[in-house]
Amino acid sequence: MKINTLSGRFLLLTTVFVVLGEVLILVPAITNYRHDYLETRLERAQIASLALLTTDQMIEPELEQELLNNAGVYNVVLRRDSARQLVLSSPIPKPIADTFDLREISFPESVRDTLSELFSTEDDIIRVVGQPVQQGGQVIEVTLATAPMRVQMLEYGLRMLILSALVSVATAVLLFWAVRRLMVVPIKRVVAHMTAYADAPEDARLIIEPEAGIEELRVAEEALASMQRQLTAAFKQRERLAQLGQAVARISHDLRNILTTAQLLADRMEESDDPRVKRAAPKLINSISRAVNLCETTLAFGKAEEPPPTLSRFMLAGLVQDVLEGERMAAKAGLVDFVTDVAPNLSIRADREQLYRVISNLARNARQAIESTGTPGTIEIGAGEEPEGWWIRVQDSGPGLPERARENLFRPFAGSVRKGGTGLGLAIAAELVRGHGGRLDLVRSDAEGTEFRIHLPGDTILAAPGSEPEKPFS
Repeated sequence: MKINTLSGRFLLLTTVFVVLGEVLILVPAITNYRHDYLETRLERAQIASLALLTTDQMIEPELEQELLNNAGVYNVVLRRDSARQLVLSSPIPKPIADTFDLREISFPESVRDTLSELFSTEDDIIRVVGQPVQQGGQVIEVTLATAPMRVQMLEYGLRMLILSALVSVATAVLLFWAVRRLMVVPIKRVVAHMTAYADAPEDARLIIEPEAGIEELRVAEEALASMQRQLTAAFKQRERLAQLGQAVARISHDLRNILTTAQLLADRMEESDDPRVKRAAPKLINSISRAVNLCETTLAFGKAEEPPPTLSRFMLAGLVQDVLEGERMAAKAGLVDFVTDVAPNLSIRADREQLYRVISNLARNARQAIESTGTPGTIEIGAGEEPEGWWIRVQDSGPGLPERARENLFRPFAGSVRKGGTGLGLAIAAELVRGHGGRLDLVRSDAEGTEFRIHLPGDTILAAPGSEPEKPFS
């Protein structure tokens, strides 16, 4: 098992915490054992002293030594009736090293003394003071050797260590099994689904079905399933777009050839002597030219690319008039009123044909929105300069965009309002504006109407290499 896996790290952390828990349990246990050991020696010494007191302190030396050996002490001092009396005694092999009063010692001090005794290698003699049991006096004192106590403390500690180690190992194994069952296995399942889905993201059968019992893992599975469904839908849409792009490219190619022939015929119409034909011919030629240009750019769009804009200076008012003139011809009589707010001398730097497509698309959408209500409305196109460049406003008094359209604005095949619409118009318009280094924003859309605003930069990065960018001017 590798240490950098979730199971390996959990096992390592379990081992560390188990060892820490054993230390926290073992030290207090040995401390309590030492305290009980000393209390037992005091009780045994008190019992031995009572045997002497019942004989009026007349006892054989051999019997006295046997009582001391059974109690595990060298001397017993008992204070009764305010008199301190050496009840039992035997020779002490060395001076007393320390005194411990069990009546006043605190637990931290007891822990300190226990650890000091465990790590000591000397066989010291200590005095232990305590309270006699059953009101057998005021104070009892004994002297004893530390070596036997240390041996019993070590034996007890070893037994406790073995027992706790067995319990800890069993606990660690159960925890390890539980973690693998409840966490590692579900995580591996999620990883397996992710790997299989990555190999074939268009296959909806590979989308994970959330089934984890743990809430956090189930939330992760639900989020993964949602993401996979969105990706699968996106892949399907991409495939449909690719097929549609191929179809549009073929249609545009054939349509361009047809329009080229129509353009040649329209050129000959200019030679007609009929005044009405002469007036209509330039407009017809311009419309056919735009249609041919649209076919060519559609072919480029089918290749997932839009040609870079060809920047030039021109008066915006003339372009806006061309757009509105076309929309007036297409509008239903008496329903749409067109208003312009563009200074005649406002000159901008942009691709004229691409900007025409953008403004024409916005104006067409506004006209269709007003006509769909059957109520008269107004379309206004305004423009002006700003420190960063130019702005162009296209607003209407129509019904406003529905919420679905606002959420999917500028997304192909998702932001259409009209039944049967594709939603490509705004997507292409936004792409054309971005190609100029600008942006197309929806300022507002409510019951009072809709307003779009185009921002075009003045210092454009699309200028020819090595040339100074032109500044906007009026």
